[in-house]
Amino acid sequence: MSSTNLRQEISKFLRFTSSTSPVSYEILGWENEQQCKRILIRYDGDEQDEIRAFLLIPHGKGPFPGVLVFHQHDNQWHLGKSEVCGEYGNPLQAFGPELAKRGFVVLAPDSICFEDRRRNGSGVVPAPHRMDDWLQHYNEMAYRLVRGDFLMTKILSDAARAFSILLNHKMVDSGHVGTLGHSYGGNIVLFFSALEAKVRFACASNAACTYANKMEFGTGIEMAEVIPGFTKRFDIQDLVKCIAPRKTLLVSGKDDKYSRDAGLITKAAKEAFAACGNPENLQHRGFARGHAMTQERFDHILDWIASCAG
Repeated sequence: MSSTNLRQEISKFLRFTSSTSPVSYEILGWENEQQCKRILIRYDGDEQDEIRAFLLIPHGKGPFPGVLVFHQHDNQWHLGKSEVCGEYGNPLQAFGPELAKRGFVVLAPDSICFEDRRRNGSGVVPAPHRMDDWLQHYNEMAYRLVRGDFLMTKILSDAARAFSILLNHKMVDSGHVGTLGHSYGGNIVLFFSALEAKVRFACASNAACTYANKMEFGTGIEMAEVIPGFTKRFDIQDLVKCIAPRKTLLVSGKDDKYSRDAGLITKAAKEAFAACGNPENLQHRGFARGHAMTQERFDHILDWIASCAG
């Protein structure tokens, strides 16, 4: 099956549609920083829910290439866009300022249940009882499942709206807009980049692991990836096939259960890239350590994304 037909099949299964028209947003505030202007924006999701994001625009004339960055999970529901932008959390998740430094417009939204999208609070302060945040996330999955919906469909809809904002921004070169994410964010990269053909490059860090491998070794499945019936027809390598022939980087760590078979996924998807005449566009880079981001892979990811700008 061709990459295009496979994309259509998975899009139909997940009920995914691109945002074909520009998404309007409101500016809530901004600050001039050394490398960029950091703008806080809000816009509506498809359920009339409010989504907040940081938009980083480098100083200069533009237009610039763009990157939609999806934040990690790490059981820290109080951190989302602010960690990507270096305001709080792990400095090795602060891709936003570094990408802006290299001349990229960055959009970093909160995923549902994270930071300002928590029903039981907002901002970067954890819930008084950690299980409250976990339960909210669980309910977002469970309530959709009993309705016959998927949490992943909602996340993909949110991603499509964020991507539309970036793609249609006057300071962005729409021909050079890609995606980046680590762990939970990397999961979103794989699903969204597979289904949104306008994504020009995609980097999924420590997220490429098949359902088959997870079930074989007893690895937990993230709530958004609980998609009834999905593995009867597809697995993660099929998502990567759908990204062909666009530039794709899969990053993994030794002994990381969440990217355990990234090499096999790459091998399985390579044929799709070769069929398009661009086998070199799919790359897998393994690192010595486990799941957590390291300085070495952080730098490698930045260098790789910079190479996609041309």
